[in-house]
Amino acid sequence: MAEYARYEDIDKEQLQRDIEEVKAQIGAPSKEDFQHLLKLERWGRTFSFLGYLLILIISLIEMTDLNMGSLGFWSLAILSAILIGVGNTSRWANVAHPVLHGAYDKVEGVPYRYTKSGFAKGKRRFVDWFDWIKPAAWSYEHNIMHHYHLGEDEDPDNIEVNVDLVRTSTIPVIFKYIFVGILAATWKFTYYAPNTLRILENKERRKKNQAEVTDLEYSPFTANGRELWKSYILPYLIVRFVITPLLFLPLGMQAVYTALTILLMAEVMANLHSFLVIVPNHSAEDIYRFEEPHQSQGEFYLRQIMGSVNYNTGSDLIDFGHGWLNYQIEHHLFPNLPLSQYQAMQPIVKEICKKHNLEYRQESVFKRLWMTVELMVGKTKLLRVKGI
Repeated sequence: MAEYARYEDIDKEQLQRDIEEVKAQIGAPSKEDFQHLLKLERWGRTFSFLGYLLILIISLIEMTDLNMGSLGFWSLAILSAILIGVGNTSRWANVAHPVLHGAYDKVEGVPYRYTKSGFAKGKRRFVDWFDWIKPAAWSYEHNIMHHYHLGEDEDPDNIEVNVDLVRTSTIPVIFKYIFVGILAATWKFTYYAPNTLRILENKERRKKNQAEVTDLEYSPFTANGRELWKSYILPYLIVRFVITPLLFLPLGMQAVYTALTILLMAEVMANLHSFLVIVPNHSAEDIYRFEEPHQSQGEFYLRQIMGSVNYNTGSDLIDFGHGWLNYQIEHHLFPNLPLSQYQAMQPIVKEICKKHNLEYRQESVFKRLWMTVELMVGKTKLLRVKGI
């Protein structure tokens, strides 16, 4: 096994110079980078369209005397759910994620709706990125708290902290695995919606010198709980699982039931897909946890490398399936760059890691998922770095 340099022995000032040179080599975001985003957006919309088209086809078949049989129905229904689920995840990972980082703000002539200030604001939330998660809340939770506190206790996405009760519980491990499975299938609703609200609320509380909210609040009888239901849960619940199925009512009530069934399946698919490509990026026994804030920009860059892992990369199609989260190291070094630039900078970043004898982690997303699950059930733990 290769011996890599220790955290405290890395020349952080030189690392900073090397990393910042990468951005200069790649150049400023261009219209070509924006066109690349539009291509990914079309791909995601196409997946969603094909999924809904399959619901229509299934419903039309059910209206006729043709007998699909149980196997035929569920085969088409599952395919429809996968297509809609992929479209759902793509809208978050391939579009909302980079746009809300401001990745295309400096592209000449970019439409306002593709800028950080204009995306998913007001009524455009229903068009640009409609999910359980409120865009403004996710922006703060992810762009600020996660990116600039990576691996610290302040990081709201620190899995080791978030599931500590499960990790340290004495219940049989099989129940821990079941918990992880349920969480993965529902995590946008059970984790991201209330947690982003909590993080945003605490931002305001700190300004007022008020005590921070420590628990996720689901009860509509609390202020945070009412906001959660009003702005997060009910809008998505009503549009996705009430209004959308009712659009198929002209084809009969059976079509409504079919649409609802498939949309519920698609929701699970989207949760599983997004959990798969997001959570393992910073969660495994070879990833570092930091007990103190970083002290310099060079140390910040070092932590992004030591606290992140990439998945397999390659073509736009492979990267699309990973939600472009397979370039997590590059993304954490430069979070506000267009997705297409990560492909170009990856070999340069690898060479910098080699120069500084830093481990550049890159493995299959499925291997990393299993390593993450083992962390979540308490079989492994993150590495510790206290700082310099």
